[in-house]
Amino acid sequence: MSSVVRITDFSSPELDIYARFTENQLLNRHEPEKGVFIAESPKVIGRALDAGYRPVSFLMEEKHIDGQGRQLIARCSHVPVYTADFQVLTQLTGYKLTRGMLCAMRRMPLPSVLEVCSRARRIAVLENVTNPTNVGAVMRSAAALSMDGVLLTPGCSNPLYRRAARVSMGTVFQIPWTYMGGGEGAGAAPADIPLLKQMGFKTAAMALCPGSVTIHDPCLLREPRLAVILGAEGDGLSPDTIRSCDYTVRIPMSHGVDSLNVAAASAVAFWELARPVRDGQDG
Repeated sequence: MSSVVRITDFSSPELDIYARFTENQLLNRHEPEKGVFIAESPKVIGRALDAGYRPVSFLMEEKHIDGQGRQLIARCSHVPVYTADFQVLTQLTGYKLTRGMLCAMRRMPLPSVLEVCSRARRIAVLENVTNPTNVGAVMRSAAALSMDGVLLTPGCSNPLYRRAARVSMGTVFQIPWTYMGGGEGAGAAPADIPLLKQMGFKTAAMALCPGSVTIHDPCLLREPRLAVILGAEGDGLSPDTIRSCDYTVRIPMSHGVDSLNVAAASAVAFWELARPVRDGQDG
């Protein structure tokens, strides 16, 4: 049975992970086996538990203990539940909680690039996408639209950051993903195109360039293995990445609009380019 602890002392060290630690401190790069992340909302917490992540503690509004949080607490016996009224929690954390519920969870070791890609037909590659909202939205689209995995360059925001995981609606726990190169925090770097080609992928850079093919090009759909590479807002993909890819791909636009937000572009690209995967599943 979980112990319920009503918050009376804001300086309690048990609350540091919710109130005072930065995302980088939670990640704990020096001792990654001790790293944690914060899952927010019942759906995100539930999907993390389903994926095997171990809870450390809960922080929730008191009314949710016998309400929305009841089933989650029942799944996590002996995990402490810190609680207070909504206004107190907002003061403690500095932001309003989504549905009044947070859970600190242990990180797990990331798979290798080879493990993510070994059986994949379609993968997404994010190059230096630093906005966690965009990362979360891309992860959700990748999971929903039949991509087999996601690779991130070291300059990308971590998919387990609280905002990224929440925007993804917990789908970060449902699709394989990992970092390329030196791992997260190694600094901005281009996608490792030679590695992708070595693993048998044709590479498609989503970019507005002369000579690009449209997303409907039948050659793209015929590729047995395809890596769809997307860049950050503003700068887009690096010139080296674009030059190194097998295809440069554009989404046809109208009304004088030149491009889409990377999250919106990813949904369009995944829907179209993963059609062979969906057709194979359906058939």
